[in-house]
Amino acid sequence: MLTIAVTGATGAQGGATARALLAAGHHVRALTRTPAAPAARALHRLGADVRRADLDDRPSLDAALAGADSLFAVTTPFGADTATEVRQGRTLLDAAADARLGHVVFTSAAHADRRTGIPHYDSKAEIERHLRTTGVPWTVVAPAAFMDNFASGWTLEGLRENTFAWPMPADRPLTLIPAEDIGAFAALALTRPAEFTGRRVDIASDELTAVGIAAVLTTAAGLPVAHREVPLAEVRAHSHDLAAMFGYFGTTGLDVDVTALRRAHPEVGWHTFADWAAAQDWPALLAAAPRRR
Repeated sequence: MLTIAVTGATGAQGGATARALLAAGHHVRALTRTPAAPAARALHRLGADVRRADLDDRPSLDAALAGADSLFAVTTPFGADTATEVRQGRTLLDAAADARLGHVVFTSAAHADRRTGIPHYDSKAEIERHLRTTGVPWTVVAPAAFMDNFASGWTLEGLRENTFAWPMPADRPLTLIPAEDIGAFAALALTRPAEFTGRRVDIASDELTAVGIAAVLTTAAGLPVAHREVPLAEVRAHSHDLAAMFGYFGTTGLDVDVTALRRAHPEVGWHTFADWAAAQDWPALLAAAPRRR
């Protein structure tokens, strides 16, 4: 069994990867800035070795990675900025190289290697480029849009008014994936390095139009839901980064071959959007206090 360090272990992608690796019988070092957090304690109960590590604290990374076989690496600009994300990503990958790890799986974003002009995609592309210079055997897993985001924010606010408010045209398809499937695929790559080393793989579990998403939410939430296209200018007033992303989604789109992925890797147990939506506790989500603007 491998000893695999997992960054962002209390987050969606890191947590899903840690759980998938633990279920497969591997030794997981769950790296987090907050070892006392409920999510960290939950991983500890599942058998993870929870260790404090901070992407801005190189000595903590060196200690956490010492003796590990592999690393699942995740970075984010949210809560900081893209320059911080790049700096932290470089620090993490340099620590992995100095620890002489046998394999690093970095989670990026689908199409981040295509000069999208989306700030938080471009930052991941820069980290990918650095990864290739470290000399560490690598794999890049690049997820499409996150299904999990539909259980918060705009979606919940709109559903309370029987609306799926989304900044895309009604008939434009979007590829989607839940964190659970990202974790399962990352675990597959980590445990089968001979198959995945040196590969960059865009991944998605389903593809739906905005109207199709609204139809699934109607069934899952038990509410009549109609799609309303949110103007990009409204998104831009809150975030230029997200406006750039939705502009890209609505024009170029994220073309990920869902059928081929399902055929090649059935062991991932891919979930459709309907599968994911049916598993959510919509009454509890919708009863939560609306976000204040």
